[in-house]
Amino acid sequence: MPILLKTEADIAKMRASGRVVADVHARLRELIQPGVTTAELDQAAVEIIAAAGGAASFLGYYGYPASICASINDVVVHGIPGPTVLRDGDIISIDVGVVLNGFHADAAFTQAVGEIDAESQRLIEVTEAAFWRGVEALTPGGRLGDMAAVIQRFVEGEGFGVVRDFAGHGVGRSMHEDPSVPNWGKPGTGSVVRNGMTLAIEPMVTTGSPEVRQLDDGWTVVTQDGGRAAHYEHTVAVSDGKRLILTALDEVVI
Repeated sequence: MPILLKTEADIAKMRASGRVVADVHARLRELIQPGVTTAELDQAAVEIIAAAGGAASFLGYYGYPASICASINDVVVHGIPGPTVLRDGDIISIDVGVVLNGFHADAAFTQAVGEIDAESQRLIEVTEAAFWRGVEALTPGGRLGDMAAVIQRFVEGEGFGVVRDFAGHGVGRSMHEDPSVPNWGKPGTGSVVRNGMTLAIEPMVTTGSPEVRQLDDGWTVVTQDGGRAAHYEHTVAVSDGKRLILTALDEVVI
């Protein structure tokens, strides 16, 4: 499929969707603590999205049964909210997509639950840093492989693994559009970066092997070796040679 480039008006609509995602993130960051269930986090997201006049991108997507993904410890992505109670020492990744005025935005973060061990804290920090290093390498006229190589080199240099079974993606009128946006690769490969691209860039990083498997529920993806995983994502627009973070609370231009 062709890559769908966005106009400035399109990007402005995606920024509106992205602000709702950011509002959900901000509220869930406040709520995450020992004793809270992942269903309670999902319900809080539902209320914020509805109040903004949007809809959850994930709910009903290929039958997905919730509005957010809540992935704890060794769950890499697509953890389904439910009665699971957060415990001190856990880490949890929250992934949220919102569609508003016909455009989607998508972002994720990983956060500590109470006090966590040093390795888990470093995992969270490296995953977020990998995202920002990657965005800095996203240059019009360059290729997506340039960014992917930067992310991979940084993460593996810190002693962590880069998940290869899942990647980022284009986003806009659909939640998943071309191109695929991997977090590993070689410079000079992949799609050419162009103004008007809107991409969900999302490093998924593990403490051990990057190999993953899907559970019998058809959604939950865990690490093969039981190591912990972290996930960090924003929707990013390339516009006039700059990178705009569309899912941040405040305007971020790089």
